[in-house]
Amino acid sequence: MSHEDLVLFGRVGLAFVLSFAVGFERALRGAPAGDRTFALVGTAAAAVSAVTVGPAPQALGGVVTGVGFIGAGLVLRGDRGVLRGMTSAAAIFAATGIGVVAGTGHAWLAVFVTGLAILDLELRYMPGLNRLDAHRYASRMADDPDDDPSGDGVHP
Repeated sequence: MSHEDLVLFGRVGLAFVLSFAVGFERALRGAPAGDRTFALVGTAAAAVSAVTVGPAPQALGGVVTGVGFIGAGLVLRGDRGVLRGMTSAAAIFAATGIGVVAGTGHAWLAVFVTGLAILDLELRYMPGLNRLDAHRYASRMADDPDDDPSGDGVHP
């Protein structure tokens, strides 16, 4: 096994650990996708990135497109037309980004992005920082009018 192979193994392994951590947070919160799903997505993104970024960078577009289908599967329309699963879909996209960044060799950036993603997902549960959660203040604001592209108050 060459030194280059060991470097690639390290990149993919880092992506696995980091995307698993994001998925672990989602599993703790009862999300529709958890640690295994996130680890699979992040690891696959890193593996594709690690071997194609030089010779075929357009392959990353295929990774992003494929993850879009996974994210679409997580978004469900619940009672009264309310979308559910948007946060998990966005977190899957973040895990893909973490995998791509780790797979291309930017380990510290991947760690930083993972930290930001977990901070974002945990923000509303952290004492003190939960004041930054917009849901706390939503009742004080008027909703935007639905289906009113002109903004004149007349619905089409």
